[in-house]
Amino acid sequence: MKEWLRSIPPVHELQKDPEYIQIADEFGIDSAQVHQILTHSLNHVRDEIIKEIWQGPPVASNEFVNWLWTQVRIQVKAQWSKKLKKVINATGTVLHTNLGRAPLSKSAIERIVQTASSYSNLEYNLTEGKRGSRHDLIENMLLQLTGGEAALVVNNNAAAVFLVLRALAREKEVIISRGQLVEIGGSFRVSSIMEESGAVLKEVGTTNKTHLHDYVHALSENTAMVMKVHTSNFKMIGFTKTVPVEELVSLKEHKSNLIVYEDLGSGVLYDFREDGIGEEPKIQSVINSGVDLISFSGDKMLGGPQAGIIIGRKVFIDRLKKHPLTRALRVDKMTLAGLEATLLHYSAGEKGLKEIPVIRNILLSKEEIFERSQAFIRLFKEKFRTFHVNCKESCSQVGGGAMPDVQLETYVITVRHDRLDAHLIEEKLRKASTPIIVKIRDDEIQLDLRTVEESDYQDILSAFSLMED
Repeated sequence: MKEWLRSIPPVHELQKDPEYIQIADEFGIDSAQVHQILTHSLNHVRDEIIKEIWQGPPVASNEFVNWLWTQVRIQVKAQWSKKLKKVINATGTVLHTNLGRAPLSKSAIERIVQTASSYSNLEYNLTEGKRGSRHDLIENMLLQLTGGEAALVVNNNAAAVFLVLRALAREKEVIISRGQLVEIGGSFRVSSIMEESGAVLKEVGTTNKTHLHDYVHALSENTAMVMKVHTSNFKMIGFTKTVPVEELVSLKEHKSNLIVYEDLGSGVLYDFREDGIGEEPKIQSVINSGVDLISFSGDKMLGGPQAGIIIGRKVFIDRLKKHPLTRALRVDKMTLAGLEATLLHYSAGEKGLKEIPVIRNILLSKEEIFERSQAFIRLFKEKFRTFHVNCKESCSQVGGGAMPDVQLETYVITVRHDRLDAHLIEEKLRKASTPIIVKIRDDEIQLDLRTVEESDYQDILSAFSLMED
């Protein structure tokens, strides 16, 4: 054992090997990082020799050195390669939470790059030549598009809900229907947010039915707020009853200073109902109902970057802006740049809306997707002979906790192979240099081009080519 341990090349000798610098250059890291992993690998070898479980090549051989550099390269790649990657979403789910939700428009991306690569007037008033507020940058734009009195942007909608409850209802009662105590992704529950905020949860009604008189009877001297949670991530059907926000506003007649707040979750500025898609209310109509505050996500149906947007009466928004928690939840310059560019698309009308990928992808017709699919299949058949490719009708999803009952008619491309199992093909596509995320149905790969750009076709074909005989 001692002879084996003495035979292990010392680190300072291995540092002279061209592989040492080559690995650092290959992964764009400092040689000190290579040194750290090399040392760790050698210590691991020593431990296995001492425990008499070493099964690698003889430590005094060239074979060992080659083996060692292979292990170092594997570990460097695992530790220092980029973890956040572009993926191709071929699932047809427009707002795929696991794949980053809304892709941004080209204009939004350009504005983010421009803002990130230079100084900006994030908190500087160019007109007056003095300190300004980031809250002012896009507030007027939000108000013009929604009809609200004031607006505030924080880092996501969960933060928006927490801030509203903490700042306006701490140690006070917040009345909410039992049927709206929802759980969103990652076991994140509305009731948990309320508890952490310090607000006192007061449930009314039953899981499936809540009436206006349930709210009236629950009002007390300690009631600060009535909260409605728009159930955008599930649909309850059958023997059900909920109270429209317009009726909740009437509760102010029973108690002065009562705040009526609706968490829309995934608010929309475009009325998809006109295209026969879903029943999501426009933000403008909810504001016009007389509600005091609403909040919604920026990276869902809006089609912008991650953000939580709060709109409503100025008296309450001003209180939120002054709350100490607002600084902890504020958004950065890149989020504001992307959100501003997205809102500008809405202000440009129909032409601008076509620039927003989420809206464009949702509105793609079945016929348009069929044409895309046929064009892709022609390219596929020209390149491959061992795969069997076809096209058939299916359904896409909106996703992202929005419109859970909406099925978008589509066509999917199906791919089979004589010898390769569908799960193996899916794995190879997922582990490609540009990962491709697909669905497996009936032992075949399915690609829905609703969520795939034409510029991605070549990457998909390249991934399949690695499996071709």
